Amino acid sequence: MAVRLRWPEPPPAVRRWLPEPGEPIAPPATSSKLHDDRIAARLGIALAVTFTVCFLTGLWSHVQQDPPTWLAIPARPAGLYRITQGVHVITGLAAIPLLLAKLWAVWPRFVQWPPFRTVREALWRAALLPLVGGSLFLLGTGTANIAGWYPWKFDFRKAHFAASWLTMGGLLIHVAAVAGITAAALRRSLKEDDATDGRLSRRGFLGVVGAAAGVVTVTTAGATVRPLRALSVLATRDPGSGPQGVPVNRSAADAGTRGVDLGAYRLRVEGRVATPLVLTYDEVLAMSTRTASLPITCVEGWSASADWRGVPLRDLLRRAGAEPGAEVVLSSLEQRGAYRTSKVGQDHAADADTLLATHLDGQPLDPDHGFPLRLIAPNRPGVLQTKWVTTVEVR
Repeated sequence: MAVRLRWPEPPPAVRRWLPEPGEPIAPPATSSKLHDDRIAARLGIALAVTFTVCFLTGLWSHVQQDPPTWLAIPARPAGLYRITQGVHVITGLAAIPLLLAKLWAVWPRFVQWPPFRTVREALWRAALLPLVGGSLFLLGTGTANIAGWYPWKFDFRKAHFAASWLTMGGLLIHVAAVAGITAAALRRSLKEDDATDGRLSRRGFLGVVGAAAGVVTVTTAGATVRPLRALSVLATRDPGSGPQGVPVNRSAADAGTRGVDLGAYRLRVEGRVATPLVLTYDEVLAMSTRTASLPITCVEGWSASADWRGVPLRDLLRRAGAEPGAEVVLSSLEQRGAYRTSKVGQDHAADADTLLATHLDGQPLDPDHGFPLRLIAPNRPGVLQTKWVTTVEVR
């Protein structure tokens, strides 16, 4: 049996802004028909779906960059990360108008008096803090990340990952708490007791919100979905622009790797190998090469396909006498940066299309694409496709 709590009456100056106690969402202070549990239920379902998809695809991206020791990241399908990260960004952006509309529909709940009447309701309302706060944080910082704007000092990826778990925990509690109310609201027609004075109806409101989410999707998805490229006026990156027709996030000038002296450059294959290798750029070019058509996919959601030519990493490892299944770490000429080194798992190291690329679409790599050598591999985030490679270490 629920324990009911007794609350004092608020001051008269505050009382006029509060709804009457009871179940209906809409308080007497507003005549809007849009503060309605029927609208809230439908928007809640849409948000639950988009947030769940966004969370799962974001979790996969995090695991790709920080894989646990027990999980082997597959190299195939080659375009899997392109799909999952594109869906992650698209669903995140589409959730923005849905969240704003949901907050508008339920805002009287945030100022209701008493704030809660039972311990169960208190726990439910406490879960709104990580749910609403986390949602606003994730969508706000995620959009800023896509735009390349970082007004904060914290590590975006770690903060985003932690906030996503808090938000999903709040979502699960919220769904469990309002399941009965949602089910009852879904059984009621949106037209029941609807506005008849020419103002926006409930169905019209949901139509506008759905259209807004659709417009956001269409005008940004072209960064990943090629047929929508011409419509993606809000996308932060055109996947067909950039040096050699492929975008870059970090240029050679940013990394301090422009103007590499090929006379002094050496590619080293070292560590747990039978025969350490020290190769000049010309010696690398003289090795047997392979061409692979692979996408490069940024965590910000854009992706572009290209033909890459280079030396298969597995051929280098065989030549050096590395044991199959060893951990491989690539290091860059770049002296600073969170991704100047990257690990290559067993499945990727054994794949024929994991290359130390020298050419892009038939032309030598532009310095911004990692000249003289860069890693390109299937099903791998762009931040892990290390550029300006100088060392291959077998551990």
